[in-house]
Amino acid sequence: MGVGRLVDRHPHLGAEELAGRFRPPRRFDAVRFDTFLPNPDHPSQAAALAEMEGLVAEVVAASAPARRRWGRSRSESDVTAPGRYLDGGFGVGKTHLLAAAWHAAPGPKAYLTFAELTAVIGFLGMERAVAAFSGYRLLCLDEFELDDVANTLMTVTFLRSVVPAGVRVAATSNSLPDRLGEGRFSADDFKREIAAIAGWFDVVRMDGPDFRATGRPVTTLGLTPEAADALLASSATATDDGFAELLAHLETVHPVQYGALLDGLDIVIVRDIHSIRDQNAALRWVELVDELYDADLTFGVTGCDVVELFDPGFRHGGYRKKYGRCESRLAAMLGEATSPPPAPSDHFPVRP
Repeated sequence: MGVGRLVDRHPHLGAEELAGRFRPPRRFDAVRFDTFLPNPDHPSQAAALAEMEGLVAEVVAASAPARRRWGRSRSESDVTAPGRYLDGGFGVGKTHLLAAAWHAAPGPKAYLTFAELTAVIGFLGMERAVAAFSGYRLLCLDEFELDDVANTLMTVTFLRSVVPAGVRVAATSNSLPDRLGEGRFSADDFKREIAAIAGWFDVVRMDGPDFRATGRPVTTLGLTPEAADALLASSATATDDGFAELLAHLETVHPVQYGALLDGLDIVIVRDIHSIRDQNAALRWVELVDELYDADLTFGVTGCDVVELFDPGFRHGGYRKKYGRCESRLAAMLGEATSPPPAPSDHFPVRP
């Protein structure tokens, strides 16, 4: 293949192809309940493990013969028990448990990030999205965050349709359900809708340190140009892009296709990253970083420090948790790119 460029990729996956991607990404493909090692200093992690195992047991008990994923919704009434809502800081194991639940549950089932869900609804349209997802027994949503007015209304409409159809929902978030949208909406905006969503979940709190800051060295500094060149020379399945050109390209690609931008790659290099002043461009970058992290590929950048990437005003606004997660994941990936993997004798208290 040689070294290519992300800006030369223009994925156009159809509905069935997108459905085939509704599973945990490569970084979480091997995680299971028994590979989650709760931190003994934080009992909430063991309690969260038990809650998610309990959710899977409920899915098993309620399972009916599988049906075609993309047909009409089931005709029977199947009002389910509450889903599970894993609330906690960055890197405490929420995504590990969410992916483990997906692996343990019987199908049909779907796993995707909240950003991917809203993108899929926008791509398919509400009626077709409801018909498609009503056929699943378990819907796993990573990084649930109602930080946009339109997404709030869309998500409420969607969940009100699929939950009564028998779909149990498991979600991870850095915000409690009744505080979703905090910093974006006034106290009275969408209060009824937020309360409705909160009532569909049992909240499971997870405490502990960010494993990305303790499991292996992390860095907020990018690579030297020479180090980036050396990484590219080590693989035939790599891309090499300039930051400004890549940001412009992301504006032309539907977010639901961002994951497909990375298909078949082992190494991605982005040159000359710099502070982003436009919030729409910053949010598109955040979505790409989530896909890069999930894809578990080698990622390196040259340019400014990670903590200089976002305008300070962005990191104190309504999207602050998105930017915080992005900075945490960028620092972890840069650490992975510049240091060898941990020795077999080393292990993380949790491996989200």
